[in-house]
Amino acid sequence: MSTRSTVGAAALASAVSIALSSFVMAAPLTPEQAKAAMDAGKEKCFGVALKGQNDCAAGPGTTCQGTSTVDYQGNAWKFVDGGTCTTMQLPGDRKGSSEALTRDVPS
Repeated sequence: MSTRSTVGAAALASAVSIALSSFVMAAPLTPEQAKAAMDAGKEKCFGVALKGQNDCAAGPGTTCQGTSTVDYQGNAWKFVDGGTCTTMQLPGDRKGSSEALTRDVPS
């Protein structure tokens, strides 16, 4: 194999690897993972995740974990320590919620 072919094959393998790992990271949490978080004293909190850092439920057009497209997206949730969701200090007088919110939802 020529050097050019070897470099091309390596670049292609790297791109495929990155694409596959991105797909895995965007997969929804398994029921076991969600149960483990809840058992550890965590609660679902909507509207507190930064862009791309939600644990699930990022609204229509998204697949789930890590797919929120704006900071504090109201219909995306993240696990937080139990009892802290509605008292978190967020920019712009925002508050977390145990229910999906209509604010900061991309159009």
